Amino acid sequence: MKLNDLRDNEGARKARIRVGRGIGSGKGKTSGRGQKGQKSRSGVAVKGFEGGQMPLHMRLPKRGFNNPFGKDYAEVNIGAIQKLIDNGKLDAKSTIDHAALKAAGVARGGKDGVRLLAKGELSAKVTFNIAGASKGAVAAVEKAGGKVDIIDLGKPEHEKKAERREANKAAKSAQ
Repeated sequence: MKLNDLRDNEGARKARIRVGRGIGSGKGKTSGRGQKGQKSRSGVAVKGFEGGQMPLHMRLPKRGFNNPFGKDYAEVNIGAIQKLIDNGKLDAKSTIDHAALKAAGVARGGKDGVRLLAKGELSAKVTFNIAGASKGAVAAVEKAGGKVDIIDLGKPEHEKKAERREANKAAKSAQ
C-alpha cells in the first residue's frame, strides 16, 4: 500500500449533477424542474405543502385558549422565601415586595406582580406587599406571625367593560 494508491470507497463521493447542460445529459433545458410555475423559479419552496394532501399543521387539532385579560404573575412559594431568608439573601425584618424578590432571583417575569403560593413551610415573621396570594399562603404567613398586604391593581378588564355597558344603558334609558 502506497500513499498514491489511497482512494475513497466506490460511491463514497457522489458527483453533483450538472443541470442545464444540453439534451444529452437528461437534465438539460428545464433542469428537471418541469415547465413554468412557482416551483420552476429559483428561491421558491412551498413550505408545508404536501402535494394537495391536507398539511400536517392543519390535520392536528386546535387546543387551548389564550386569555387576553389574563394576568401574568411571578409565582413564588413560601418555602423558597424561607430558604432565601435562611441563606441571608432576603431580610425578614423589611417588607418583601416584587423588587426584593426579583433582586433575590426568585421572581422571574411577572409583569403584573408577584403571587404568593403555599408550597413549603414558613417560620420567619415576614411582611409581604405583593399583588396576590393564595388562601393557604396567607394562612401560613399569618400563622408564622407575619402579614400579607395585597396591592390593588385595579379592576379586571372584563369588570371595567361591564361597568361601561351598564353606564351606557343608563344613559340611553335617561334620554
